[in-house]
Amino acid sequence: MKTLKDVRVGETATVVKLHGEGAVKRRIMDMGLTKGTEAYVRKVAPLGDPVEITVRGYELSLRKADAEMIEVR
Repeated sequence: MKTLKDVRVGETATVVKLHGEGAVKRRIMDMGLTKGTEAYVRKVAPLGDPVEITVRGYELSLRKADAEMIEVR
């Protein structure tokens, strides 16, 4: 299983499934990361946290823990 955390800078991935429960999953979905959405990884901070992505035409920063909950292909 490949997660958004594993995607390299400059690559685009498609969201396959969201893991997690309740409020955390809802928050990720509210940010626009839903099944079938493409996410382009723009930057990763030096220590790997946070990850900056472009999704649905806007920039979004995600914590590494949240990026691990997003399964991609």
